Amino acid sequence: MKIIEKNFDITTGEETITERDETAAETKVRLADAKEAADRQAITAATATQKAALLARLGITADEAKLLL
Repeated sequence: MKIIEKNFDITTGEETITERDETAAETKVRLADAKEAADRQAITAATATQKAALLARLGITADEAKLLL
């Protein structure tokens, strides 16, 4: 993956834009972050499914459940 870096020198007012390849360490962090985000999304979806199933078993609508809180 390409990384674009923008640097600004406040003393000269010069702006430099460079493009470089992602390092192995940066790739590892990016992939770990993506996996963590996917895991969080899966947990959120599973929790919502479990909550909906519980409400259905109890015969409570989502609107009724909100009133209980």
